[in-house]
Amino acid sequence: MSKRRIRLTITGQVQGVGFRPFIYGLAHEFKLTGSVLNAPEGVIIEIQGEPANIDALLHGLQTRLPPLARIVSCQQESIPPLDGDNAFVILQSTQGKGHHVLISPDVATCADCLQDIFDPDNRRHLYPFTNCTNCGPRYTITRSIPYDRDKTSMACFPLCPQCDQEYRDPLNRRFHAQPNACPQCGPHVWLTDGIKERICPDPLALRETARLLFEGKIIAIKGLGGFHLACDATSTTSVNQLKTRKNRWGKPLAIMVPDLETAQTVCTVSDKDRELLSGHIRPIVVMPRRPASALARELSPDTDFLGVMLPYTPLHHILLHHYAQLCGPSRIPALVMTSGNLSSEPICLGNREALSRLAAIADYFLLHNRDILIRCDDSVVRHNQKTPQFLRRARGYTPGPIFLAQSGPCVLGVGPELKNTLCLTKENQAFVSQHIGDMENLETFEFFKEIAAHLQDILQVVPKAVVRDLHPDYLSSRFADQYKDIPVFSLQHHFAHIHAVLAENRFQGRALGLALDGTGLGTDGTLWGGELLAVDTHTLDHHRTGRFDHLRLPGGEAAIKEPWRIARSMLCDLGIQAPGSRDWPWLKPFARQDAFIPHMLAKQINTPVSSSCGRLFDGVAALLGLKLTIAYEGQAAIMLEAIQDRGEHTGYACSVREQDGMLVLGTRELFAQVVGDWEKGIDAGIISRRFHLGLMHGLAAWADQGAQQQGVSTIGLSGGVMQNQTLSLELPPLLEQKGLTVLVHNHLPPNDGCISLGQAVYGRQQLRMDA
Repeated sequence: MSKRRIRLTITGQVQGVGFRPFIYGLAHEFKLTGSVLNAPEGVIIEIQGEPANIDALLHGLQTRLPPLARIVSCQQESIPPLDGDNAFVILQSTQGKGHHVLISPDVATCADCLQDIFDPDNRRHLYPFTNCTNCGPRYTITRSIPYDRDKTSMACFPLCPQCDQEYRDPLNRRFHAQPNACPQCGPHVWLTDGIKERICPDPLALRETARLLFEGKIIAIKGLGGFHLACDATSTTSVNQLKTRKNRWGKPLAIMVPDLETAQTVCTVSDKDRELLSGHIRPIVVMPRRPASALARELSPDTDFLGVMLPYTPLHHILLHHYAQLCGPSRIPALVMTSGNLSSEPICLGNREALSRLAAIADYFLLHNRDILIRCDDSVVRHNQKTPQFLRRARGYTPGPIFLAQSGPCVLGVGPELKNTLCLTKENQAFVSQHIGDMENLETFEFFKEIAAHLQDILQVVPKAVVRDLHPDYLSSRFADQYKDIPVFSLQHHFAHIHAVLAENRFQGRALGLALDGTGLGTDGTLWGGELLAVDTHTLDHHRTGRFDHLRLPGGEAAIKEPWRIARSMLCDLGIQAPGSRDWPWLKPFARQDAFIPHMLAKQINTPVSSSCGRLFDGVAALLGLKLTIAYEGQAAIMLEAIQDRGEHTGYACSVREQDGMLVLGTRELFAQVVGDWEKGIDAGIISRRFHLGLMHGLAAWADQGAQQQGVSTIGLSGGVMQNQTLSLELPPLLEQKGLTVLVHNHLPPNDGCISLGQAVYGRQQLRMDA
């Protein structure tokens, strides 16, 4: 048969994942000649040979991809055969303007590299920077595209002869592994007390770090996307000391354990949890905590769930290996691994930054000399029946794209104030940044600006429009307003939530949205947060079809941090002006401030109006005496959910009424029933369960009525309240029983981390309509 030659242009996650050596191997296996190279357009392959052998290679492309490779598109064209073409070669990468490749996220250490690390006869024995094309750092060490060594933070580590031979051998699993290194030529670690330059060099530094942790010390550890703060997770003293120094009282701390067996001793681990824990991403997985475990209770004082992760870098594996040996059978080998920062600040990146910012927290520092170019926190997920639910999306997932229903111009969504992320669209993909954090200080704002510039650089895009929140005083809004040469659009917070969940599900057309969260500035000047919204993704027709009953927030921001104020306001709303200390003992510590609240409400002095679902949870939690002042966002609601008596099956009534052209959910009557049961002495766990059941059935009836009114059958659920596991598991089936198609977040958190996506897709459609 005559020879044939074809050219393939492949886009997707095909650079830095062993794709070229994979093609090289297939070509040799099927006796084909030609070439493969990385180019701005993607990976370009020319193959020549017998048609049957070419077909076999094409089949291999579909069935035998490397673990990290992901093909988005594959264009094929026939070209004339070349005379004298008698070999298959890997050509040098080419550069140009723009590109169509996906940057690989950071990947957990693979089994082959682990075998190298723990083999005493291997030259990489206990080497903490071992990697290959199937694992290791990617995004956090990448300066620019194409992903070649000279464009990463490994550029300053020349390869030794042995590593260079691996790097250049197409049949070696370290072929073109850009972070490839060994103890002779690669980065190294050392331990310091922050005063002396080094008190323990490599290779003893990790063993000494394990010993210090075992003795109760707090150590700042330079990892993959930034620093961790680590301590013994079984020591109440160490955990409390870390929380005090970090100013993180109340908020849970994640732990790292060496293996699945240890994870199963501290948590109830489902099959799906096991997949998340031991996969190639290895996020923090939130699971039910075993009550009998010897871990410090202070790790998660407000909930019976615990965030656990397994080691994902060689450094972590080696550290936990040494630590487990010290623990033996008498102590659980579990270490706190929390973000290396002061509360509310971004994670520390470099050695000097950590030595300065973490000096008051850490007793010692485990440092290394491989630069981290991009900050990236650990991702946090939990498994909710069919799919994982993100609580924080970062390491291992970013900068992976979210695929959209159609292509469009590049738009930048700058996100909200809390749990900020950025989003850039490129053709039919949306690139949502890693978790940036709460934009309440200049350090986080600098991180925000770093990522805004970096994403545009590595994606090689220039936005045609910017979309910001309706609130003019957010730092992200002020950043957007600096753009003068392109349109700057504003989108209300909760409409952005619904656009985000619809975009994730590639839904186009008219739908209803249920946005349940804390507070966001509404178009009418009130603070929204319990909203029924009609959205048309084509015409961008938005209108609010329903809301929760209004409540007032005495003291404004103070009420968000002090939920007792909300409970007091809601009691006043029910006509209980001067509650006695017998029924409401939680008011005693606040007697002085409480005396002013009825007057503030009567005269409407600093008592903004809100329809927030989150504030409703806060008010109920405070009324039951669970949490009167909070240490972190959502704390009161978390505690309210945790105490539910699951044996209770009767919920409170929660009606829907029409008022001022809107469907209003009767959350005031819901609260009144809580008050009535509390006055009767009903157990708080029963009240909590009745409240949750009543709210969910009320939401289902509300959505059903709204859907019929709008003539739609699809509803998107979004907002931070959807992180409440009771609602996220039990509300969708209730809506489906009403005949509604329910869309939820599968790729982003339902909290404000999804806002930037909603903004960006809104901006793209706005540009189309304005064209």
